[in-house]
Amino acid sequence: MLWRSPAPVRHPAGFIEPCLATLGHAVPSGPQWVHEIKHDGYRFICRRDGGRVRVFSRRGNDYTDRVPRIVDTFARLPASSVTLDGEGVACDAQGVTNFELLRAALGRPTKREVFLYAFDLLELDGRDMRREPWSERRAKLARLLRGAGHGVQLSDHIEGNDGEGAFHHACAMGLEGIIAKRRDKPYQSGRSPHWIKVKNPDAPAATRVIEG
Repeated sequence: MLWRSPAPVRHPAGFIEPCLATLGHAVPSGPQWVHEIKHDGYRFICRRDGGRVRVFSRRGNDYTDRVPRIVDTFARLPASSVTLDGEGVACDAQGVTNFELLRAALGRPTKREVFLYAFDLLELDGRDMRREPWSERRAKLARLLRGAGHGVQLSDHIEGNDGEGAFHHACAMGLEGIIAKRRDKPYQSGRSPHWIKVKNPDAPAATRVIEG
């Protein structure tokens, strides 16, 4: 019998396979690590090319028509083309991301409740930014999103060695956990050892099956 390799997965134009964090049980520390809150939402790769904006899930499914608030803000960014990685979220009255609210909001796009916490810049004005270290990508992303509007917001991060403090703060707020990232490394599609996810064991996301 001849074994045939499976056909390659075909992704839509403009989609970039996202970087996936490696699950960790301890928070990395040291000057080369930064720490971001892990928001409870849908992973989105957002692409603008000229006047066209598209929003993809982590598996390449098209969510563009379901997130008009993100699309409208993306269309106003000061760039001819741009691709961002981030988390599509909806928040409760306390401003905490809530996955069940998000699922409901995606079914009622006219209410414009879903926005993007952007945490990485993959392409800008035709330049592939993935080869650049996180620190360079982050600086350009922050400048790009300055005054962008509420549809696309910069995801906060913490510098320095207080990763444990960031993790305990996230747990106290009932959030999903944190992602520790190496500030000196490029962006890598697929599973990466340079992004470490530490989950809050009490958060609902800890046992949820990944969707999208």
